[in-house]
Amino acid sequence: MDTINPFVFGITTPKVFFGPGTVKELSGELQVRGLSKPLIICSPSRASLARRIRNGLCEAGFTDVEILDTAKVHNPSDIIGPAVRRAEDRDVLVSVGGGSAVGLGKSVALRTGIPQVAIPTTYSGSEMTPIIGETKDGKKTSTTDPRILPKVVIYDVELTMDLPAKVAAPSGINAMAHSFEALYSRQASPLTNHFALESIRALSGALPAIVSNPSSVEARTSALYGAFLAGMMAAATGIALQHKLAHAAGGTLGLPHAETHSIFLPHSIALSSALAQSTEDSAEGIVAGLNELLRLLEIPVGLKNIGMQEADIDRVADIASDTPYWNPRPLEKTKIREIIRRAWAGEQARADL
Repeated sequence: MDTINPFVFGITTPKVFFGPGTVKELSGELQVRGLSKPLIICSPSRASLARRIRNGLCEAGFTDVEILDTAKVHNPSDIIGPAVRRAEDRDVLVSVGGGSAVGLGKSVALRTGIPQVAIPTTYSGSEMTPIIGETKDGKKTSTTDPRILPKVVIYDVELTMDLPAKVAAPSGINAMAHSFEALYSRQASPLTNHFALESIRALSGALPAIVSNPSSVEARTSALYGAFLAGMMAAATGIALQHKLAHAAGGTLGLPHAETHSIFLPHSIALSSALAQSTEDSAEGIVAGLNELLRLLEIPVGLKNIGMQEADIDRVADIASDTPYWNPRPLEKTKIREIIRRAWAGEQARADL
């Protein structure tokens, strides 16, 4: 019989609809809540989907639906003010797309108090969290506030079927990072360990299947499920070193968000040997497995391949070492710099620091 240590667990979750065709629930949810003037938030690449959703709402009797298609990666501060002004006469935000759309929706919700509904079409998991990232003057900061947690999340796998495999793969690894961090969090518990491992199993099986067969509804459903669990675990346990590294590099240098997370994940795990206490595998085995998964998914393994220059290593190390997140091992700036260097060079992660 396993020993169960004392723990504290507390989480507030949105109302979740999960399954094919569930986007049809949107109109009814808004009507039940007395909301009639939605602002649909998306990035330019998801504008056509936003128009489809607007058309569906109009068919359901809504007469005042607007679209804002200005969401950008890393949620830069210069788009937030105009978005807040666009929302002045709206009573609900409907964020459609990936983490960029959800992030902009959270920024508007934080400043206006307008409730948000999230309809994710990638695997970031951010729709399940009260965590927001914003970038200003080249620095990305994270804030946690319960007011920004969406009221409703709709996971409709049919809306993810056109997500290219080359986008789906790093997006899923981004979600997986939440689950790995949950395993070694100070807030970890038997409950969070269970759901984090379930998320990792779902994503690690689904992502290679999506790459080999992008039309697989089963694989896309499993990936969406894994991302849902990953986001819920981030809400329960917070974020840690891996996210600090990704935000320091990605937000500062404008690197692709999901790819930056993917590259850093095995390297950050290599510094977190306590992870082995929550799994049946050694830290070395986990790192080796992640290295192989990134290879199978054909994700870039070096930050130099996605826009970072070698001269940026010290700058990123300085930012990552500034008020660092908690980690199960004490963090030294020299070690942080070394894993940034390895991640930049595209070296395979190894648990030798």
